[in-house]
Amino acid sequence: MTSLRPRRSVLYMPGSNARALEKARTIAADALILDLEDAVAPDAKELARNQVAAAVKAGGFGRREVIIRVNGSGTPWGKDDMIAAAQAGPDAILVPKVSSPGDIMMTAKAMRDAGAPDHTRLWAMMETPVAILNADSIVRTAMDPASRLAVLVMGTNDIAKETRARLTPGRPSMIAYLSICVAAARAHGADIIDGVYNDFSNEAGFRAECEQGRDLGMDGKTLIHPNQVSVCNEVFAPAEDEIAFARKIIDVFDLPENASKGALQIDGKMVERLHADMARRTVAIAEAIAASV
Repeated sequence: MTSLRPRRSVLYMPGSNARALEKARTIAADALILDLEDAVAPDAKELARNQVAAAVKAGGFGRREVIIRVNGSGTPWGKDDMIAAAQAGPDAILVPKVSSPGDIMMTAKAMRDAGAPDHTRLWAMMETPVAILNADSIVRTAMDPASRLAVLVMGTNDIAKETRARLTPGRPSMIAYLSICVAAARAHGADIIDGVYNDFSNEAGFRAECEQGRDLGMDGKTLIHPNQVSVCNEVFAPAEDEIAFARKIIDVFDLPENASKGALQIDGKMVERLHADMARRTVAIAEAIAASV
């Protein structure tokens, strides 16, 4: 079963900005991606690497899941990034431009060789046409514990660039790519995080895109600004009425007289046993969110 660790809001923080790294310890995001890649200029890569490694080793992030995004292995910074990230021991290392299952297994080996502790998971950016076409085989590696693969992160800006699709309101050009990756993640027990929303001053547009991602089956959304965290946390958390109805479904199906029934009528609705399974996850994630506050 997929981890029930809340991953509603996943905030990118530039590794070259020491003030941002310090502020990250106070932001109410479920997860923080300390970035060595896109958010860092080439002449600041070494500074960012050192600052991020030191920040992760120092700790103080509380309940927040801490992820280091490294530069790709084919870049001048990739090898040193991996060594520093692995030895810092974050919750996960996020690798860009994954395109095949071989990339996952080679990265997992590089993590082991660099001394990454057992708890450090692998997160993978899905941000190229090849990655979308290979989504099933990429995420299938999550079934092998040696892969460490736990989470997919959608790189919608890069997908738009590579496919020449336009990112317009409602994201019609992205739906197929997002849905393919959601299906692959669910088939093989990985979590999946939606891509960023670029116009961080447009709260209505951002909320709508969070709701769309949630309805597509995403576990959360990557963010580019702290002001996006509260809306994201709200949208990706089960609503109170949803939790209450989930508890009612569980209670009714747990009655001894209903043990052999596959479907029941609850509050005028026909509810099947599969809905009871969904209800148990709703309650579990709500309890995990409450426990993390």
